[in-house]
Amino acid sequence: MLMEPFVTQRGRIVHQDSLTYMRQAMADESVDLIFTSPPFALTRKKDYGNVAEDEYVTWFEAFACEFHRLLKPTGSLVIDIGGAWIPGQPTRSLYHFELLIMLCRKLQFHLAQEFYWWNPSKLPTPAEWVNVRRVRVKDGVNCVFWLSKTPWPKASNRRVLWPYSDSMLDLIENGYEAKRRPSGHDISDKFQRHNGGSIPPNLLAIPNTESNSYYLRYCKERDIKPHPARFPARLPEFFVRMLTDVDDLVLDPFGGSCVTGEVCESLDRNWVCCEVVPEYIEGAKGRFTGMPSENNRSEPDYYKIYSPSALWDSDSNDDILPEDGGQSRPQTVNHDDAAAAPKVTNGVTPNPAKRLKQPRLID
Repeated sequence: MLMEPFVTQRGRIVHQDSLTYMRQAMADESVDLIFTSPPFALTRKKDYGNVAEDEYVTWFEAFACEFHRLLKPTGSLVIDIGGAWIPGQPTRSLYHFELLIMLCRKLQFHLAQEFYWWNPSKLPTPAEWVNVRRVRVKDGVNCVFWLSKTPWPKASNRRVLWPYSDSMLDLIENGYEAKRRPSGHDISDKFQRHNGGSIPPNLLAIPNTESNSYYLRYCKERDIKPHPARFPARLPEFFVRMLTDVDDLVLDPFGGSCVTGEVCESLDRNWVCCEVVPEYIEGAKGRFTGMPSENNRSEPDYYKIYSPSALWDSDSNDDILPEDGGQSRPQTVNHDDAAAAPKVTNGVTPNPAKRLKQPRLID
């Protein structure tokens, strides 16, 4: 039995399969932005439901046809989608790239730009390949595909500027020599103009940490199971700011805990979230109870990332690479002993006098 919609000043949470709702209740070219994080094609089944990798593109196509119908010509579709590993081996699935190709080649969406959401707080996974066999680095980004019905969706990067760096502020204040650089770039005098901030790249550094939010406290006090795959509010907020105006309509067809709705409510956008699990809707109501949105306002203004060469030492011996590519699982090591003894890989002990360079950071 379907619940009555939960209605706020700006939007509503609908207890219904979004495919049915879109077909029955939403008009052609009525939506300005569809922002969503659909269930990923993961190898392990999740409580919120996820589709097997070999079925994923076909399953998603029915939703995508409705997305294309609903979007205004100036509208955008933004999909946050994580990658997956092929079971039993350290290689990646291509399902999310196959999805992108289907959306563009078959349904005639345009790829306006691809973004990468880097979660600085993400644990080193998958543990087997990253921590145990040490043959891969941790999977720290999700792909975020920004698509549109035309090559010219409405957008403005002035809505999402970064603060200028100290060096850029110095350049603006003290000037520079405008000329063609050895790289071939023509640096004009327009670079000295103060435009209110720096244009961000398509790498979004947003931590996904929410240990004591009002949403979680609300769920705990009412014995409600929170949604296990929430994304941080900063992620939809970036695209809502950049791609929509006040009073525009935003749809999240896989609403979950309704983070998208909370962001739209605070930014005066109209919104609809669809969710099929009643318990997740009960928890989502906590985002609209009159409490001020926390929205991760306590997070740092910026993050630093190490240069890849921060610990490289060109005149020291590297460990010998495993000839089988890590196919043989290493023996279990006593951590107390390992802390006191140098690591041995394939019978080779690293140089104990190996020098580490001073770590370098990239702002």
